[in-house]
Amino acid sequence: MSRTAAEADAGRRHPRWPACGLCPRFAIDIGSARTRAWTPGRGVVLDVPTVTFPGTGGIHPVQRGAIVDTAGVARMLDRLLGRRTAGPGRPLIVLSTPVLGGPGFRGAALEALEVLRPRTVLTVPAARAIALGAAADMSRPLVVVDLGAQVTEVALLADGAVADAYRTALGTTDLDDAMPVADVAGAVVAMVADMLRADRTPQSLLALRRGVVLAGGGALRPEIAYALTDRLRVPVRPATAPHTAALRGAGQILAAVHRHPASGVRPGRACDG
Repeated sequence: MSRTAAEADAGRRHPRWPACGLCPRFAIDIGSARTRAWTPGRGVVLDVPTVTFPGTGGIHPVQRGAIVDTAGVARMLDRLLGRRTAGPGRPLIVLSTPVLGGPGFRGAALEALEVLRPRTVLTVPAARAIALGAAADMSRPLVVVDLGAQVTEVALLADGAVADAYRTALGTTDLDDAMPVADVAGAVVAMVADMLRADRTPQSLLALRRGVVLAGGGALRPEIAYALTDRLRVPVRPATAPHTAALRGAGQILAAVHRHPASGVRPGRACDG
């Protein structure tokens, strides 16, 4: 049987999603510094630098939370995950995206993910994914600080959805003698202050009184959590394994969607606004 005929026959015999137990499933987090992937039953299967190699040297296709080289991201994903998606089953993917990455990040990421021939791609804002990965109570307002390598986001969640968010192009890679921890902490405090001033409801104040969930690579540095606690005067709680909290949260959504998919799910649809 020819390859084309075999693929057509496989398509006729392929169980309807989500019943197929052979289709690969991935939660993916494409960050400025690291790219990570998670699969059911195995956990984190990929945690590597976000680097692609078009020639003799490596380049960074994601910078300051923006995809600047879509083709480069596609090459990287194909190199890292292509073999895992080479069978007849097409993967279901849940992608964690920066809250303020906007249509630009989402569109570029979806275009790059086409190299994996996905059956469906769902996107989830990183702040919501972090809250899920941190097992935070989302029945009440919650402030999430995602302090990454090159970007820091502060988000207010209300009823599990992003109600407000702020961003600065600062992260752990900027920390040195010229940019001490106090400056990064000050930028976070300034974003929280802007959130409080802009909120016409008591949600952000109530959320702040509960304390802050801190995630991203910056949460691995205790001096950052200490500085934020000192400046905000509220508890700042680093998530467990904070650098993978968004990935684990996306994995929870992946498992839930596979068991109970919403009707009418379309490629690229966001599971939270």
